[in-house]
Amino acid sequence: MPSRRASRCLTAVVLLGLLARAGAAAPPTPLVIDLWPGQPPGEAVTLEPEADRTKPQDPLVAGRRVARIGNVSTPQLHVYRPAAEADTGAAVIICPGGAHAILAWDLEGTEVAEWLTSVGVTGIVLKYRVPGRPKDRRWLAAVQDAQRAVRVVRSRAAEWRLDPERLGICGFSAGGEVAARTALADAAFYEPVDAVDDRSCRPDFALLVYPAFLVDKNAGAPRLKPDLVVTKDAPEMFFVHAANDGVTPQSSLLLAAALHQAGVPAELHLYPTGGHGYGLRHTAEPVTRWNERAAAWLAERGWLKSRPAPAQKP
Repeated sequence: MPSRRASRCLTAVVLLGLLARAGAAAPPTPLVIDLWPGQPPGEAVTLEPEADRTKPQDPLVAGRRVARIGNVSTPQLHVYRPAAEADTGAAVIICPGGAHAILAWDLEGTEVAEWLTSVGVTGIVLKYRVPGRPKDRRWLAAVQDAQRAVRVVRSRAAEWRLDPERLGICGFSAGGEVAARTALADAAFYEPVDAVDDRSCRPDFALLVYPAFLVDKNAGAPRLKPDLVVTKDAPEMFFVHAANDGVTPQSSLLLAAALHQAGVPAELHLYPTGGHGYGLRHTAEPVTRWNERAAAWLAERGWLKSRPAPAQKP
């Protein structure tokens, strides 16, 4: 990780310049990879075919429709690569939100991958299983998919010229719960299925944007759910939330405080207004510019470098 402050600041300036040009061109067609070699763990129900379930009356975000993908039973990675001359060798797995019922596929998935490629990061959208199963732990199948995704990306690091120790995870709303649980878990939630599972399933850093479902609603005072255990080995995290979000900002506040207590670096941005579910679509609300600060954080913390990592042996 870079140690010279001047180098970090220079990197941040360059990356923010790239950020200003984000959206000028459509992202390339992604590489699509099935996550599991066979049936995913724990699958026992046959769903209707996967489909975009957006209805004409569904609300728009920044004047545009949102693709709401439902009935996902074949988890996949959709890999978006940056231009070779801008590639930093870092990668981020993206977990769209959708209340564990659907995936906000473009708003909190492909559009985020496009932004990441603009700052030299490989953006990998995780199409995890929805609706959530089992009912008592709606996050379980999704977290299994996310843990497998971390391992699959590390297994392909040499092929994709990625640094397997600069692999992050980013999650929105319910996807924020998936990302948080994946980052905090000290072991996999499934039995190994092949040699890919010999690798670590914990990401190196996390970006949580209005994460949901982390607060224990049965407690008298706000606290994290008891199964969310934060230790000194947790990866560092970046948080964004609006104070008037109907999905309580306590999820971000409490987890950031727990990380601080454990001695793990955490940066929290709590905006007074902005609501929920804005993704990266800019509006008059300042919170929708969160990605500008996130790009600087990635550079300042040393996760981005000026050139890709050298090819490594598998």
